[in-house]
Amino acid sequence: MNVLIIPNLTKNNAQLHTVRVVNQLRQYGASVTMKSEHQDDFPGCPITFAPDFFQALQECDVVLAIGGDGTIIHAAKHAAMTNKPVLGINVGRLGFVAGLEVDELEKLENLVEGDYSLEERMMLQISLNQSEELRTFYALNDAVISRGSLSRILDLKVLFNHSNMCDYRADGLIFATPTGSTAYSLSAGGPVIDPSMNCILLSPICPHSLFTRTVVFGEDAKLEVLPSRDSESEIFLTIDGETAVPVGDRCPICISRAAYTAQIIKLKPSNFYEVVNEKLAERRP
Repeated sequence: MNVLIIPNLTKNNAQLHTVRVVNQLRQYGASVTMKSEHQDDFPGCPITFAPDFFQALQECDVVLAIGGDGTIIHAAKHAAMTNKPVLGINVGRLGFVAGLEVDELEKLENLVEGDYSLEERMMLQISLNQSEELRTFYALNDAVISRGSLSRILDLKVLFNHSNMCDYRADGLIFATPTGSTAYSLSAGGPVIDPSMNCILLSPICPHSLFTRTVVFGEDAKLEVLPSRDSESEIFLTIDGETAVPVGDRCPICISRAAYTAQIIKLKPSNFYEVVNEKLAERRP
């Protein structure tokens, strides 16, 4: 088995745990590949360093992300484009998408032996046509339309399947997948959705209206947001908390189910609700 590792070395002890992961995988007979930019970080380690990341992605059997949820989601989106499964090892705080904690590395033997199951996770496709340029993004967690720090409240019209659905006055809107239901959407009052389901959640951020509840759409919904703003406001589209794009006045933003799905590796028998209870309990004082 060829394992492509994507580590986030900004996390505490991530480099140490990555070395442990490499040694465990090699002990079980797997080969390990990383991007060449990490070559100086792991001198003497039995790792093949690939100058072409996308070629390495094509040639690997599985992708292994070491970091927090952001790292795992970033890796899972890359893996989805090449139909590769991804396993996350949590060295962050919550790790809702992680399959293992750093004290469970002995379970990597099951990975190498193929003794695991896969969860298909729905993704979103987000498109906007700005300055006559069509830009397309993919989200595993969420797409957030929000105002700038000094901007006024936003007026946002939402269309469902090309028909008017609702006008919002709010600080923004969150469009989330079931995977993203435990992220920003949860903080905005949205429900927790089993990630095995396929649907799109719409949660307003600090709405200035009576229509404040999250709306759940079917997987085939075609949603469109039409921002209307004055010249003093700024609007941003943020994808999975990592890509922020300024949005022009009246620039339509289209959200729908993506053709790609993320394949998340499960090495443990615990179910989603056990994970949610465990992770959220860690946040209690």
